[in-house]
Amino acid sequence: MRLKRKFIAAAVGACLAPIAVVVLPAATASAHGYISSPPSRQANCASGAVSNCGSIIYEPQSVEGPKGLRSCNGGLPQFAQLNDESKNWPAASVGGTVTFNWVLTARHATSTWEYYIGNTRVGLVNDGGKQPGATVSHTISMGGFTGRQKLLAIWNIADTPNAFYSCVDLQIGSGGPTTPPTTPPTTTPPPTSTTPPTSTTNPPTGGTWAAGTAYKAGDQVTYGGSTYKCIQPHTAITGWEPPNTPALWQKV
Repeated sequence: MRLKRKFIAAAVGACLAPIAVVVLPAATASAHGYISSPPSRQANCASGAVSNCGSIIYEPQSVEGPKGLRSCNGGLPQFAQLNDESKNWPAASVGGTVTFNWVLTARHATSTWEYYIGNTRVGLVNDGGKQPGATVSHTISMGGFTGRQKLLAIWNIADTPNAFYSCVDLQIGSGGPTTPPTTPPTTTPPPTSTTPPTSTTNPPTGGTWAAGTAYKAGDQVTYGGSTYKCIQPHTAITGWEPPNTPALWQKV
């Protein structure tokens, strides 16, 4: 009888073993995109311009959460530092129209791009489900807002329920009120490009590419014995080495 019981137990264990093998945790979704210029909060953290940011410094492109949120961290607790208004977030000086430059490490099919100041949507770009390039630029009117403002940019993915979030701190114009005027402006402010001006001196050469460094267009670095020129402002992270990111670097 004991021998029979042992045989049954062994048989049951053999049947259950495959079930244990296949019950595995689901892989997390990858996340790939943020505003590099004017520097978003995650870009400022990654470059070291703002300290004590937590894990966002290693993955500024990973602020992904459900669509419809209005938070800088996309609802992710590990990136809660992005919501901390007590931090000394640098504000980029801009005019009434701003060009926002995105760096995308995964070119997800896109429904829309949205830009908010407070509860006001100041910009909407509809991509209709097409796949964007490795870099994307949108020129957006600030809708009459002036002074220091926090802009929330949202990249809505077409084929998933998720979006990517990126907050940018701005100083619009020369100061003044931080709320929109009570009546819409009668004229559109002249466009002001936020693309870094071409340097009057030769761009830096001989520097070695390094993750965590903020590069502007025209900067030159060396990597693997070759020289590369930056063609898109961004903050470098591991995995974006010049040979791997032709959208950011051009071999000289």
